Amino acid sequence: MSEPTTSRRLADHTTTGVGGAARNWVRAETEAQAVQAITAADAAGEALFVLGGGSNTLMADAGFDGTVVQMAFTGIEVLSGDADAGAEGTAVVVRIAAGHVWDDAVAWSVQHELAGIEALSGIPGSAGATPVQNVGAYGADISQVLRSVRALDRESGQVVELGAEDLRFGYRDSIIKRSMTAGGAPSPRWIVLSIDLELLRAAHGAEATAPVRYGQLAKALDVEEGTHAPLATVRENVLALRGSKGMVSDPADRDTWSTGSYFTNPIVPASVRARLPEGAPAFGVGHAEDGTELVKLSAAWLIDHAGFKKGFGLPDVVPGEGEVDGRGADGRGLAGGRASLSTKHTLAITNRGDASTEDILTIARTVRDGVKERFGVELHAEPMIIGTSL
Repeated sequence: MSEPTTSRRLADHTTTGVGGAARNWVRAETEAQAVQAITAADAAGEALFVLGGGSNTLMADAGFDGTVVQMAFTGIEVLSGDADAGAEGTAVVVRIAAGHVWDDAVAWSVQHELAGIEALSGIPGSAGATPVQNVGAYGADISQVLRSVRALDRESGQVVELGAEDLRFGYRDSIIKRSMTAGGAPSPRWIVLSIDLELLRAAHGAEATAPVRYGQLAKALDVEEGTHAPLATVRENVLALRGSKGMVSDPADRDTWSTGSYFTNPIVPASVRARLPEGAPAFGVGHAEDGTELVKLSAAWLIDHAGFKKGFGLPDVVPGEGEVDGRGADGRGLAGGRASLSTKHTLAITNRGDASTEDILTIARTVRDGVKERFGVELHAEPMIIGTSL
């Protein structure tokens, strides 16, 4: 087992840069080290948190009275097919280690002209986290290409394989995530060790294209939604779109010091749409088990139209008519101006320099409560919140 890192502060290992120290810290540089560390912590009755890229985590300021296992092992292996040749449309199955930086894996797939995950470019974090959250963007979800995961089942102590159907994917959801939230534990029953993706061989060279499934991306590419565009061009435009929203990690840009989208888009009964203002986005997503028609609303639209504008919480944001004053009673900004909504996108809550976890949550609670009061719609947090609550 590897030695603990020099810093046990979650603030030093997360994209938001907040969170206290863990009592124990293990940096697992191989899969075997990860399994050993997790098994040992469970056998000792230790509280356990498994950390990947730290992009979807808010740890309490008090820290974590247990063991953090950091998944630091990487690698991409081709299980079937040819990563460098083959007929267009041929399937290539690749295995990606849990600790592999996700965007590096996307870049690898584009370089090898393999289609399927190019629209997921720029998403921070590690590969092992993608099926837990059913990560998605610009019309693509990991569930569309995931064949299976290898995971440590903490109940049996065995490494198992879970097929895509076993994961019971939902919108930003999976059985792995539900196994975490059901009991309030900081880590789920299954710990992902690697993911197997089925990608498709694109045509060679400039003709290597992928379908474009999202209107905003199609507009940026100047193509019709549903048509194809070059893989490399899709990736380039996705990175540009995410960058314009502060959603591509950049240590020099405080708008990127966040968990990404803090709130998920609410899925509600279609009847809720009738009480929202005209023009509120709503997209049909099927029916509930009892037959109720469901729609997905835009969390960003709700936040903005509840009066929470870009930069809400900063002391120099002067509210206009209908906006909410985020400056606080002392004029220094809600949470002292240390945290705010991103100045580029209302879905991200950002650390402006020396924020605490409670500062981030102060902004989140104010926005959540304001949307609830204005529209009667409950917003739910996307990141894992550990040791405290929204």
